[in-house]
Formats: sequence, structure tokens, C-alpha cells
Amino acid sequence: MIRPAAKDQRDRAARARSAGSVVVVLGVLAAAFAVTSSIVPKSTRGPAKEQPVAAPVVPAAAREVSHTVVYELLGENGARNVTYAGAGSALSQRSEVTTPWSASFSESVPAGRTPFRSIAARNPGPGELRCRIVVDDVVVAEKAVADESFVSCAV
Repeated sequence: MIRPAAKDQRDRAARARSAGSVVVVLGVLAAAFAVTSSIVPKSTRGPAKEQPVAAPVVPAAAREVSHTVVYELLGENGARNVTYAGAGSALSQRSEVTTPWSASFSESVPAGRTPFRSIAARNPGPGELRCRIVVDDVVVAEKAVADESFVSCAV
């Protein structure tokens, strides 16, 4: 027969073993969690924190520069088939003009950009026909012919 004191001792020993097993199991679980946390990539740990987004880079607006452009035809007998590039390089034509003749317009262009400018005309008869392109009161192109041919200026 088991004595009550011995039985109590055995019960206490069994409970101590049981409590020790629980501590060991909890320790193993804690170690497994620590190892898993350091090995598993962060992307599988849940939603990623949103990174701040930098504002898009917007180029600075180009500074506009205004110019006054004048096309001139100078000669003794007028001019025929006059063709010139106007504002925005739009072509304009005149079948016949008396000289001196001029056409002028204002244009705004980005700073540093030189737009296409051109004038051409046919000299109808003996004598000189001169074309000239003037930008902001400065002659930028000039040419003359003395025979019945075409004259053109361009920049």
C-alpha cells in the first residue's frame, strides 16, 4: 500500500515534470519563432509600409521672347510670285507687289530658339530686286539680283 506522503511526493514530481515539459515546449516555440522571423523575407510578413512618393519633376516653363519681323522687297519694277514664312512659319503668297514692299509681324518663341524665316520673289524685269529680313531693327539677311531671276533671303 502507498503511503499518503509518498503519493503526494510522486504527484508533486509528476506535476514538476509536466510543468518542465511545458516550459521546454514554450522555449522551443520561442526559438522557432525567432529563427523564422529572421529567415522569412519581410514581404511575407504582411502589407508593406507605403514609401513616400516624390513629386514628379516638372520642367520649368521655357521663357518666351517676342520679336518683330519685317520682310522687305526693294527694287525698280516691283516683284512677282512673292512667298514668305510668316508667324509660326505659316506660308503667305502674293502674286504681284509694287516696290518698295514690306510685311511685318510679331512672334513669341522660346528663348534660345531661332524660328525659320524666309522670303523669295521673282524680279520681273531689268534692274535690281533686293530682299531683306529685319528682326528687331537688325538686318539678319539681305540679297539682290539684277536680272530676271528669283531672289531669296532666309535665316
